[in-house]
Amino acid sequence: MDLFHRKLQGNDIRTGRDCQFCRQSDPDFAKRKPIDRMVASRFDDTASAHFTEDGYVKHRLAELIKKRATLSLRPVLAKSA
Repeated sequence: MDLFHRKLQGNDIRTGRDCQFCRQSDPDFAKRKPIDRMVASRFDDTASAHFTEDGYVKHRLAELIKKRATLSLRPVLAKSA
């Protein structure tokens, strides 16, 4: 038994696809490294599905920018006495 290496179980292959949320929300999506664009294909397009930490952070930033844009579109109500 090799204590340094483990035996492969056959499910170590990461299959991924481009994150559609990031593709639509991030104007610099094409400039990212290919691995930073990828999410696990079996998950939804969420930040935690990204393969890398940079991909996760950029996804969260895109979410915050989108949320901030929707908050700024709300009408400002006049303060009442």
